[in-house]
Amino acid sequence: MIDRSVTHATFTLERLYPATAVRVFAAWADPKTKARWFSTPDADHELDFRVGGREVNRSRPGSGPSLTFESLYRDIVPNERIVYTSVLHVGDDLAAASLTTVAFGPADGGTRLVLTEQGAFLDGREEPSWRKHGTGDWLDALDVELRAGGHE
Repeated sequence: MIDRSVTHATFTLERLYPATAVRVFAAWADPKTKARWFSTPDADHELDFRVGGREVNRSRPGSGPSLTFESLYRDIVPNERIVYTSVLHVGDDLAAASLTTVAFGPADGGTRLVLTEQGAFLDGREEPSWRKHGTGDWLDALDVELRAGGHE
């Protein structure tokens, strides 16, 4: 029997990117570009980037259960802000639900991105520290994508 629990957590991550807000925002909005830094080559990634649109990333790491991360876009202000709600399923079980805000602003030589996530992590299937670490990895991969000239 599963020990039912809910852990609530909020975290904020900041990154400085050597690119304009237009380029950084476009890397979130373009399906091919986003798949390169957000997903993995063996995953199934879909992106409908518009208010009311949906993003789904399905993967099966190693021999473990499938992971499905699904987001709905609630607010999009081009080059300034993205707000989305997400759920993570591990197999058929809901592991987490969250609200994320991504803000883009000017910085010396580029763009300052501030991502804030508020989450409910369920039954020990996902931990806030895992999510924060994984989200940081995505943002670092976005930096690599931008430095490589992705989505010029």
